[in-house]
Amino acid sequence: MEFIEACRQFISIDSTPDQGSDKIAQLAAELCRSRGLIVEEQEEVAADLKQANVIARPVSGRPMSEFMLQTHLDTPDPGPFGLWEKTGCNPFDAHIIDGNIYGLGTADVKLDFLCKLEAISAYSAQTKWKLPPVLVGTFGEETGMAGTLKLIRKNKVTPKMALIGEPSNLELITSGKGMATVEIRIPFEEDEKKYREEHNLRESTSTQSRVFHGRSAHSSTPHLGESAIKKMFDYLLQMPEDLVVMEIDGGVNFNTVPANAFLELDLVSGHKMPMSSKLARLYRAILNLEELFLQFRDNGFNPPHPTLNIGIIRTHADHVFLSGSCRLPPVVTNETYERWMKGLQEVCQKIHADFKITDYKRPFKTDENSIFVRGCLSELKAMGLSDKIGTQPSTNEASLLSRVGVDCISFGPGVREGNIHTPHEHVSIQDLKRAVEFYKRVIERFCL
Repeated sequence: MEFIEACRQFISIDSTPDQGSDKIAQLAAELCRSRGLIVEEQEEVAADLKQANVIARPVSGRPMSEFMLQTHLDTPDPGPFGLWEKTGCNPFDAHIIDGNIYGLGTADVKLDFLCKLEAISAYSAQTKWKLPPVLVGTFGEETGMAGTLKLIRKNKVTPKMALIGEPSNLELITSGKGMATVEIRIPFEEDEKKYREEHNLRESTSTQSRVFHGRSAHSSTPHLGESAIKKMFDYLLQMPEDLVVMEIDGGVNFNTVPANAFLELDLVSGHKMPMSSKLARLYRAILNLEELFLQFRDNGFNPPHPTLNIGIIRTHADHVFLSGSCRLPPVVTNETYERWMKGLQEVCQKIHADFKITDYKRPFKTDENSIFVRGCLSELKAMGLSDKIGTQPSTNEASLLSRVGVDCISFGPGVREGNIHTPHEHVSIQDLKRAVEFYKRVIERFCL
């Protein structure tokens, strides 16, 4: 299959968290086999969704040590289709405009898998390797990296070094922030819950509604977006704290700065510990935490301090649900992180809310003077590309693999800031070609 057509097919398959990665994994496996690679599919069913890792090698069996080229095959939720103007309001219909491919997963990071496949398949007939390469497509990066965890736990690969797919504008990334994902469930008190039920049954009721608009961005770079949920909370702080919250809604996932939010209030008072008061109290605690974040700076990152994103808020019959994430640079110790989380938990206990940390990944850092890093820099320089070393404000599979002794570098085509997790996500076709060339050079340098 021709490369651009393969890109179109990859983008056309919905591999968002609600759909799973089984279909995209099937296509990836088919393409790998058509290029002469030996493929293993590591399947799993999670939350009634079929998921799969794809493991492709130019050799049979599992070598004692390998060079891993890894990319995750899932994407975040695209949000409202109407915002994807460059793709005819369909994020799964790749459009090529002025040398760029637009669509969900173009930069983050489905097409990087095809770049790595192009590179490794050029050596599919090779029989002698000093460090055999293995191409891996994983599932679940957007929801806790379950695919990579399964890969490690089942000992399916034996990587010594790993190139992790990440939109880095073709620059090497040797350090990344850690991440904590949090879920909070705030219950309606019985009197307010009863009032809301009766309110919805009345023929004539009166409420006040307001819609808030922001600008989406990846949660690791919230300064590049504009949180509609934060705007909504700021508005709520200006209102009396004993109003009844009828509906509150915003965001698409914990990992994206929310572009839209909605609030509906009933302008009545007199309820004991109403939801509006609970939300205000929690939000003030979040603002105080963000003030503390500014004291912990690592100028190698942008932004240089920890960040927090409230990605989702939803109203249910008996509670309000929130989900968000914190990004933590290496200067934040585990003790500090635990103190911050304990403080949030204590605030939640005071408003009778359930607080849960659903995921925690530590920061990663690879020695800039390692043979792996210096070799990759040399190849980039030979290609006339940047030989600078960078950091990433996000968390990816490098955080997991580095903990089991793998030297990790994040790298990939595509601009990160202001591009991924937005409805105009795109990647340059020229950068895809450059990525293929870089991967070929790295395979020749470390594997042959």
